[in-house]
Amino acid sequence: MARRISMATRTELVEAIIERYRSSCRADKQRILDEFVAVTGYHRKHAIRVLRHRGSEPPSARQHVVQYGPDVREALVALWEASDRLCSKRLKPLIPILLPALERHGRLELNTELRDKLLMVSAATMDRLLS
Repeated sequence: MARRISMATRTELVEAIIERYRSSCRADKQRILDEFVAVTGYHRKHAIRVLRHRGSEPPSARQHVVQYGPDVREALVALWEASDRLCSKRLKPLIPILLPALERHGRLELNTELRDKLLMVSAATMDRLLS
């Protein structure tokens, strides 16, 4: 009956064997793998995956670029209030109609970049900005 070894010991064993395993020929890999499986109690396929693993680099956090700033949110709130707080799916098709009317009555002053962003914003993004 095989003795159980701790995870820390297994990790140390992997670190000690991994370079030798990677640089070995096929026959040597087989012998190293046989020994490793016998000592750790891992299944053979799992042992192969452990020894082939490149290293545990944490996944890099994605950098989210803020596409719609507070100016877009303020204009969107004005459009939402003018439409009597319609849901975003119904508000989306009304934006091209409401924008000129609100500008004409002095409720909004928009530059071309802000106007383009308001016309491009999706219904789901509107929901996120208005919540």
